[in-house]
Amino acid sequence: MVSAIVHSLLRGETYKSEQIACCSANDGTSEKLSTDTGIARLESVDQMLEKSPRTLVLGCKPQQLSELPLSIAEKTEDCLILSIMAGITLKRLQRSFPKAKNIVRSMPNTPGQIGEGATGYFFLNDPESEDAETIQSILSSLGQTHLLRQEDELDLVTAISGSGPAYLFEFTCALEEAAREIGLDAQIAKELALQTIIGSAKLMENSDFSPQELRNQVTSPNGTTQAALKSFSSDELREIVKRAVTAARNRSIELSNA
Repeated sequence: MVSAIVHSLLRGETYKSEQIACCSANDGTSEKLSTDTGIARLESVDQMLEKSPRTLVLGCKPQQLSELPLSIAEKTEDCLILSIMAGITLKRLQRSFPKAKNIVRSMPNTPGQIGEGATGYFFLNDPESEDAETIQSILSSLGQTHLLRQEDELDLVTAISGSGPAYLFEFTCALEEAAREIGLDAQIAKELALQTIIGSAKLMENSDFSPQELRNQVTSPNGTTQAALKSFSSDELREIVKRAVTAARNRSIELSNA
């Protein structure tokens, strides 16, 4: 996701490559990002903070937060912190960055890699206008943004847009598998499933009709689509989705309280 942010910021000319630097664990991640984008790569967080950055984006794995050097508490004084780490609360971030100018917790999603993402975010403190604009410019490079009313709404965002792409991918897999089961060639099954999902999503995006209205338009009385939708209804598809979303929300809350 950090890579997606950097690529999007450069693509939209929000920042120039010389205005951005990165570092990572010793896993080759930052080396690749630097090579791909032309941004600077630094050996450590300490080295990065010696540059007195105005904004620090935290994209490490949640468990790596406790591995950061204690020196970051002093070196992030007056720094704007943006976290895209799942499950790490503002209270916990504030313990690591007690002197930060402000801290923002966000939940982007993977479609942000192509600028079609959805991100919810929340500030620890009411932001200055310049800081609000900075965060908006960074997160909007990934796509749609939503400033939330309270932090615990991030658990709800996680269950919908954060995990949501996986739900759609899983449904596409199920559609492809069903196509094969009824006798279609594997390649045709794959292509039909993918294009059906992609085309339908684009239609929803560009139509003035709601998803329910679009569904009704393709559903003829006593026709094939109605037969399929009746099967969905019998199997309580909407209840299945509600239970899945609730499970994702509950797990997000558990991770936040860990």
